[in-house]
Amino acid sequence: MDFRPEIIWNYRELFIRGVYYTFILSVAGVAIGLVIGLFAGMAKLSRRAWLRVPAVVYIEFFRGTPLFVQILLIHFAVLPTLLGKAQSPIVSGIVALAVNSGAYIAEIFRAGIQSIARGQMEAARSLGLSHAQAMRYVILPQALRRMIPPLGNEFLIVLKDSSLLSAIAVPELANAGRIVNGALQRPWEAFLTVLVLYLILSLVLSALIHRLEGRLSAGRSG
Repeated sequence: MDFRPEIIWNYRELFIRGVYYTFILSVAGVAIGLVIGLFAGMAKLSRRAWLRVPAVVYIEFFRGTPLFVQILLIHFAVLPTLLGKAQSPIVSGIVALAVNSGAYIAEIFRAGIQSIARGQMEAARSLGLSHAQAMRYVILPQALRRMIPPLGNEFLIVLKDSSLLSAIAVPELANAGRIVNGALQRPWEAFLTVLVLYLILSLVLSALIHRLEGRLSAGRSG
């Protein structure tokens, strides 16, 4: 194998841009997904069918279909139809990651909320809090501590799944590798570099998540 490191150096700006967009797209997708997931998860727990049924349909649809196909459908069909014109690949990519991640985060919220003993809600209501106030001040703060590990894992998944956005020419890491390989026909330098950069991003993110978990555990024990 004739590996040429100078190729990586020559295309460093392309790879750096790929890292930047991969990180930004992942953060944006998870951030919006958190909002969607919170409302979808709460709606799924609702006793009102008009809230629960749409939430269940949304969650099952996006969890039960491939993200790759969702990306293509959102970029080439859904957004042009809703907005009257095609959107940039970056906008489509963020929307696709957000609605997909939101479905998984909704289940994380649901499981986290249901893990709190029913007595907590009853005690809060007995103190005069409304259901919404009890959920906001009593249930969710406790549930969030338990949701940090699965939410961190979801962030890692979105980070790696963002590579699928290369299918619509989003300038993230996988697309950078495709450009280099397409220009030089050097798959080792192109795709091995992409793999290593994804690994570094994942390890850094994992370390930050573990540190956050440690702080929360220390705060709870203290």
